[in-house]
Amino acid sequence: MGDTSHSYFLCIANNGYDVSLQVRTIYRGQSDPEAEAHGMVRIVDESGEDFLFPAKLFVPIEVPAAAAHAFAGAA
Repeated sequence: MGDTSHSYFLCIANNGYDVSLQVRTIYRGQSDPEAEAHGMVRIVDESGEDFLFPAKLFVPIEVPAAAAHAFAGAA
């Protein structure tokens, strides 16, 4: 999935993670090359903590610069 140090992801499914993830919600990702090599992505979930989730549950998105401050404040 590449460098996720400042990436955002749209949750497209939450199978098995319905307490932690909400479909159609944008989450901030954190860089974790080892996890990414295993098909996982490190996501800051609804609890505010970062956890590993299967990458197939997300689609990486680009947040416009004008909106980036709003997402950074939520982290």
